[in-house]
Amino acid sequence: MFITPAFAQTAGGQASGAGILVQMAPLVLIFVVFYFLLIRPQQKKMKEHKAKIDAVKKGDQVVTGGGLVGKVVRVDDIYADVELAPGMKVKAVKATLTDVIDPMTAKPAND
Repeated sequence: MFITPAFAQTAGGQASGAGILVQMAPLVLIFVVFYFLLIRPQQKKMKEHKAKIDAVKKGDQVVTGGGLVGKVVRVDDIYADVELAPGMKVKAVKATLTDVIDPMTAKPAND
């Protein structure tokens, strides 16, 4: 009495093609927004970080993944020897270095 009968729509020709486009447009738009606001900036940041870590040389002040700050005394392809205090050296994997500190703005780590 209060419920009206629902009838299935017959398969029309032109409505189905436009319907898929209308349904997919928001998904494509969301992906494009995520790419430009999240994915692309993160890839750029990762690329800059990798270049910074690959350019580590003797005398640079670095921060390790564990938060230790020290001066690099020797570098090879995989490892970097970091002096944390006078006479105390540790071998760190270069991939675990999180930052290279600018020597002009930083205080010495070994003083």
